[in-house]
Amino acid sequence: MSLTQIGSNICFGGQQNRYQHQSNVLNCEMVFSVYLPAAAENGPCPILYWLSGLTCTDENFVTKAGAQKYAAEHGIIIVAPDTSPRGEGVPDDPDGAYDFGLSAGFYVNATEEPWSVHYNMYDYIIKELPTLINANFPVDASRVGIFGHSMGGHGALTIALKNPDIYQSVSAFAPIVAPLRCPWGQKALSNYLGSDQSIWADYDTTALIARGENKIPLFVDQGLADQFLEEQLKPELLEEACKAHDHPLILRRHDGYDHSYFFVASFMEDHIRYHAEHLSR
Repeated sequence: MSLTQIGSNICFGGQQNRYQHQSNVLNCEMVFSVYLPAAAENGPCPILYWLSGLTCTDENFVTKAGAQKYAAEHGIIIVAPDTSPRGEGVPDDPDGAYDFGLSAGFYVNATEEPWSVHYNMYDYIIKELPTLINANFPVDASRVGIFGHSMGGHGALTIALKNPDIYQSVSAFAPIVAPLRCPWGQKALSNYLGSDQSIWADYDTTALIARGENKIPLFVDQGLADQFLEEQLKPELLEEACKAHDHPLILRRHDGYDHSYFFVASFMEDHIRYHAEHLSR
């Protein structure tokens, strides 16, 4: 697969680049961003995949999260994909709602029409995109972490729990931890996957923890002034699941912080340090 570079900026001694390519998995053209620290000029570096939330593209993280400074300090490459397929012929929410369709791929492989033709973000994140990255950038594919925000936090946690052979570390900011039990998740999973909730459970962090198949430690930050806290995010369900099944969890709650990138940027240094420690082992 060929890449076309569509942007480049020097940032903290490294390169913040943007690319587009034709995705065979999503059947459309996709865009993603890559931060290459100066250390990448000297050899392969560990890599972090960032998954963004509802309404976002790759650019929200690149311009608002403040991650480049810390990635440069630790010599880590960060890849930020888009949140859904896009382009002519890609279906969207028929009512134009923000929580389904474009910008809301939920990191699943859709099985229902018309979504199944394009909405296969799970395979894009764990298969197609890493193949492309590994072939074109100086990454150490044995040292891979994943993290994300909100819908992207849901994606990061579920993807890491199901793929212990790929990811050595995972963390999340204000993740959707139980989509089977919140309106955002119920809407997305029923439309993308149909009515069988046993299939939905493959994309629910608390359900995956209950299976006990992978004990990868989880690191989660949550703001207590988050407007989605009680109805959509429900971190107490994650806490309960981890306690019941002896799953390692660091869950930090922060007074006054909301759901925005102001919150994400405030604790980005902690998350990149956390991943750096795990990826250096």
